[in-house]
Amino acid sequence: MGIIKYISTDQVTATHEAMGTHITLQIFGAREDPEGILQKSCDLIDHFEDILTVNRKPDDPKYGLSEVTRVNDAAGKEPVQVSSAVYGLIKLAVKTSRENFGFNALIGPVVKLWSIGFKGAHVPSDSEIQEKMELIDPWQVDLNDDDHTVFLRKEGMELDLGGIAKGWTADRLRDLWRAYGVEAGIINLGGNVLFVNPCPKRSNGMWTVGIQDPIKTRGENITAVMVPECSVVTSGTYERFLEVDGHKYHHLIDPRTGYPVETPVAGVTTFTKNSVDAEIECKRCFFAGKALDHWVNKNRLGAVYVYNDERVEKVGLDY
Repeated sequence: MGIIKYISTDQVTATHEAMGTHITLQIFGAREDPEGILQKSCDLIDHFEDILTVNRKPDDPKYGLSEVTRVNDAAGKEPVQVSSAVYGLIKLAVKTSRENFGFNALIGPVVKLWSIGFKGAHVPSDSEIQEKMELIDPWQVDLNDDDHTVFLRKEGMELDLGGIAKGWTADRLRDLWRAYGVEAGIINLGGNVLFVNPCPKRSNGMWTVGIQDPIKTRGENITAVMVPECSVVTSGTYERFLEVDGHKYHHLIDPRTGYPVETPVAGVTTFTKNSVDAEIECKRCFFAGKALDHWVNKNRLGAVYVYNDERVEKVGLDY
């Protein structure tokens, strides 16, 4: 259950812990019962976590196995039927992974090998990496649209939707808020931000977004932009890393090599219409290591690149 409080007569905020992060939901005006809308939002987040997470112990008596965990447990054995919502998200994740630009929903075995940011972090041997690379091929996933079954062909393969689950959840919350007539609001799922409808505090409806300075403490910005209603997601090398013999290994592993991606980009922030797209496109831009030609379109509003030398490059965002 979220903690709900009034900030003013027309602003209500809920804070909640779920999906491994701190969540803040802000509603600016609602036709009726903003507290009820926020409680429904927290309940919906918890439901999605229950069916999507792979981070709970299987013997936890409080929870059953998530649908994704059941798929992983059956790897190399048999297909598993999942709900239509989970199947749709898995299908999107696998389809995107097959584009081979850096996003890979099967990369879990390699990430766990490095464990950067967690206890036991170390630099694995190349042979260990290559062994785990055999388990992250998205073409080794069978999807059956007729009965919504998912089959991981090799034992040891793992699906992890953490790279897009927050964005997908934020989009579902926006659907809920609009159905209940919310005037405007901010959905912040641990840094994945979705602005719902135009900002009510400015006549032009624009929202302000600060871009983190990668060499300074959290909350210190290197620049800021004004954007219309959209989703905002950042990928960066500066928050989790392992240092060995003077060399820093950040946590963003390239599924094409099994090693942290070598890039001049310290962080990239993408602005898209839908939040699940922001998750995907942020990784596309980050792994490209540079601004992409012809990337901006009606759904991709723009991006801000911050390079290791503190240079800032803005793409799109002509507002």
